[in-house]
Amino acid sequence: MEYKKILFYLICFIGSQNHGYSQINRIWLTHRTNDPFHLVINWFSDRPGNSSVCFYVDKSKEYRISVNEETTLHHIEIPLEEKDVIYHYKVATGNEESQLHSFKAYPSNQKELRVAVVGNWGYSENPDLSQLIKDDPHLLLTLGDNVPNLHDICGDGVTNCIEPFLRLIDSAPGLFQITPVMPVLGNHDKEIKERGGILPPLPVYDINATAYCEFFELPDSEWKWHFSIPDFNVCFIALDLCHTFDFGTTWQACHDFHADSDQMKWYREVMKKSMGKNIITLTNEKNSTMRKLGGGEWKDLFRRGTIVISGYGYFMERADAEGFPYFNASLKAGDKYPDEFSEILKDVNGYILLSFTKGSSIIEMKSLDGEIIDRYSLCPQ
Repeated sequence: MEYKKILFYLICFIGSQNHGYSQINRIWLTHRTNDPFHLVINWFSDRPGNSSVCFYVDKSKEYRISVNEETTLHHIEIPLEEKDVIYHYKVATGNEESQLHSFKAYPSNQKELRVAVVGNWGYSENPDLSQLIKDDPHLLLTLGDNVPNLHDICGDGVTNCIEPFLRLIDSAPGLFQITPVMPVLGNHDKEIKERGGILPPLPVYDINATAYCEFFELPDSEWKWHFSIPDFNVCFIALDLCHTFDFGTTWQACHDFHADSDQMKWYREVMKKSMGKNIITLTNEKNSTMRKLGGGEWKDLFRRGTIVISGYGYFMERADAEGFPYFNASLKAGDKYPDEFSEILKDVNGYILLSFTKGSSIIEMKSLDGEIIDRYSLCPQ
């Protein structure tokens, strides 16, 4: 009997090899809802096929969700019904499957919520994220420029090529397989042609961010989104703001941001509904530039929240503009564009760690070496 079992498994193994069995490694986790009660497991397969996810907290209660389709880019949403636990999952497409991976459920309000924030990943040249991983974040947020551009890999003018974003996942597979990521747009994430020094006849940027929106399953319009974690009374709002001075030209890199724009109307409404929470706004534009736009209304709207974090430049910064805190974060150190109200300005490769408990909300600017550059206590507005 044992001999027959061994022979059966050997036949299955050989059969899978003959049918081109391969392992799925390109996996990333996101949210398409505005709250943490569902999670999207995304992956890329070598060959088109169906999508199947097996997941569980307790192995005796295993769940499977499958979609019959023919695609290489897969998105399956699963419910997150428990807190303070570890979820285990495996994905499969045809004869391709992943190893068993795991991720942390969001904590209850008796525990600590940790959120890491990074900028300029696309130009950071394989950053050492070991200290960030050691911080064990429940959620990873980016500040735009997640990739260098689209055209170097995809060719000029191609808007639907996702290969640059797959290479982003390849740069830190162990992080993306276990930590949900909610990215923000920067100009380089939409760059479909070389910018150059003279205005070209055709647009340099795909304003609609076609590839980005196809790749990342995110809430709302995807190019702008908001995400709340009720147990910790916090709301993150992502805006599409970058190179605003190029608006109306073929160098335009973001959606309209003027007073009558859909983006500002949406932001007003989300801010109104989120009052009383720690509201954290995320952009890719220079903070001092944004405070002057919209006749000063952007500044007024920002101040209804708690903080603004940008990934505009290659530096770590905290500024205090009329009593309101603005931050900048970058995985790569380089050119600095200090805020006129800058209080902390460091030329280091770094990130931000947000820590929330029932009684406190702390923001730390940290170097990739683990040094705490600055520590700031957040106060709800």
